[in-house]
Amino acid sequence: MHIEPGLVDGTKIVLSYATGGAALLYTAKLCLESARVRGPLSIVVRSLATTALVFSFFEILPHHPVGVSEVHLILGSTLFLVFGAAPAAVGLALGLLLQGLFFAPFDLPQYGMNVTTLLVPLFALTGVAKRIIAADTPYVELSYRQAFALSATYQGGIVAWVAFWAFYGQGFTAANVSAIASFGGAYLLVIAIEPLVDLAVLAAAKALRGLTGSAALERRLFQPG
Repeated sequence: MHIEPGLVDGTKIVLSYATGGAALLYTAKLCLESARVRGPLSIVVRSLATTALVFSFFEILPHHPVGVSEVHLILGSTLFLVFGAAPAAVGLALGLLLQGLFFAPFDLPQYGMNVTTLLVPLFALTGVAKRIIAADTPYVELSYRQAFALSATYQGGIVAWVAFWAFYGQGFTAANVSAIASFGGAYLLVIAIEPLVDLAVLAAAKALRGLTGSAALERRLFQPG
């Protein structure tokens, strides 16, 4: 996952340090809240799992440069449903950082933009989940409609943030608008695929109800909120 180097440069990139820092601070808040409820061991175990998965998503799953960024199958809603909001946020932030440190050091100056682009839609997804999923419904019982709403929120948020950074950095030129449109169009495929992945993962989890209460999984996966 990366915003193309040079898309936002000079003094403009300072904004990304502020947004990225704010997103990471909010992630820390979620982690503290989760640790109080489930204990520190649970948040550590789940965060290690999500970090490994996100790193794999970036490096193993197909990804292609399109327009102003790359199209990835990041599966943010899947991570949220299986591991919870805080571990998902930690995994996205650390997985992105590891990718930059070991495979794409040219991405590190854009880390603030990229981490904002990945985390803020996750926070929005968390809010949507609270509104559309009844408190007595465990995640394994989600419908396709609910899974699609979560995926569309997350992936649509990514597209919106990428478009923001592109317009912020390069303005409203015809070439820039075309590149953004190409990126957004390519992400429609991700929005179509991710809900199906979510439902497949949830169906597999439903067959493993013996894991109810496991510190390695989101409690809401099997139990009502």
